[in-house]
Amino acid sequence: MTDTLQDYRKYLQPDVVAKLANMELVARLVVEGFITGLHKSPYHGFSVEFAEHRQYMPGDEIKHLDWKIYGKTDRYYVKQFEEETNLKSYIILDSSRSMSYASNGRMTKLEYASYITAALAQLMVQQRDAVGFTIYDERVRLYMPPHATKTYLKEILRQLESLTGSNKTSTADSLHTIAERIKRRGLVIILSDLFDKPDEVMAALRHFRHKKNEVIVMQILDPMERSFAFGRDAVFKDLETSEEMTTQPWHIQKAYKQEMKKFLDTYKKECREHNIDYVLLDTSTPFDNALFEFLHKRQRMG
Repeated sequence: MTDTLQDYRKYLQPDVVAKLANMELVARLVVEGFITGLHKSPYHGFSVEFAEHRQYMPGDEIKHLDWKIYGKTDRYYVKQFEEETNLKSYIILDSSRSMSYASNGRMTKLEYASYITAALAQLMVQQRDAVGFTIYDERVRLYMPPHATKTYLKEILRQLESLTGSNKTSTADSLHTIAERIKRRGLVIILSDLFDKPDEVMAALRHFRHKKNEVIVMQILDPMERSFAFGRDAVFKDLETSEEMTTQPWHIQKAYKQEMKKFLDTYKKECREHNIDYVLLDTSTPFDNALFEFLHKRQRMG
């Protein structure tokens, strides 16, 4: 049992997942690793109840056949599940060029965020939640409204596999646009480095709250963006403007870390004051941290 647990839990580590072949495999293995690692099923309290039975028809999935009824009646019936899903979720992913950054040996912030998105979408569909998916940079590039089918999940994963970081960012403007497009309230999950003006971003996040949505903000950074521990002369290039600056990182490390702490504390404080869940992740953080945040929020909403 312990070996099996370790086999699945390893897929929660970013360096292991980075070696996998495709997004569908990533999504399945990360979720399996997450579920295996829990002491109790994350579906506790969210079991899907079927409303009625109906006679089997060609094209119905065999797995939904009720063999107990067949044993009693000698006829094939399938469980008719209720159409209504438990929750509508909207995953919003920042694909701006700054998300393409990675320090030596690590995956990019965009890759990390994409894997979290894939795992969340997989987990939601398994729970019969409807999941929507949006990509933005300086404007909204893709908007997929929530659905709860495996076919829809495959399309989300296909979009993630072909995703690359491009263009400048306009997080605040894009989030306002998305907030206006959401007609049915639900759970909004935003994955971004939030490299934009915090006051403008917070105004956009409050827009979601004003429309009665629950919100989780996952701020994703590279470990080096937090520590600035480069240790030697370096040339820094702005990924969005291509401006370059040569400096001695050790010389400005203390001041940088103070400014970074102030930047992060602003988001943390503002989110707390407006009932927005905030979680800080970096690209070395195991994926189950993000999945726990979703699950905890979902149970509170339930």
